[in-house]
Amino acid sequence: MSKLGFIHSIQSLGAADGPGVRFVVFLQGCNLRCGCCHNPDTWDMAAGQEALAEDIAAKAERYREYFGEQGGITISGGEPLLQAEFAREIFALCKARGINTCLDTSGSIWNEKVEALIPFCDRVLLDIKYTSNDAYREYAGCDLDSVLSFLKELEKRKIPTTLRQVIIPTLNDDEENILRLKAIANEHSCVDKVELLPFKKMCSVKYDSLGLDFRFGHLPEPSPTKIAELENILK
Repeated sequence: MSKLGFIHSIQSLGAADGPGVRFVVFLQGCNLRCGCCHNPDTWDMAAGQEALAEDIAAKAERYREYFGEQGGITISGGEPLLQAEFAREIFALCKARGINTCLDTSGSIWNEKVEALIPFCDRVLLDIKYTSNDAYREYAGCDLDSVLSFLKELEKRKIPTTLRQVIIPTLNDDEENILRLKAIANEHSCVDKVELLPFKKMCSVKYDSLGLDFRFGHLPEPSPTKIAELENILK
């Protein structure tokens, strides 16, 4: 019997969730409450749609001709590590079909189920939200140490890894933070790419519709010039 899980939505031809063109599956449920979260509608596991791993893999295969050499399937969220067994079966079925697999995660969970999932990942997109424990605890709900421990496990297994950070004005848009992020990348040979993503506020309508407070709603979006400046520091 194929594993049953809970999904939020599917984006059939995504271009911002890993290399190439991706079939992106957003799983339902998240253990964090990040102030910058643009998908608050993924938080509650009970609000998801039931789906079978076999059905997800079969749907991904239909888009195979669009993937090219680099594309494939990405499992995102929410936090996919909450449904690690479900994600593992999807990836196992996809790899059997020759489809590249990519996991988009906060890296805030490590257990036996997650450990069993990781070998089926061709790449991991790891969100390093901040470079200090205090900021992590205050604005995300976990700590940096747990994320770095997850990265250490990826390093042990030589899983190609992209570090990603959402740049939020006044919180992590300074040179010191970027230098710390760069140091984390340099300390792990599995990391071959670092991406800085601008904080966006389009999600505010979702918070309004759900009757939730958008904690970072008062903060400005970073300018393209600022992002370019920080990217230069990375280089």
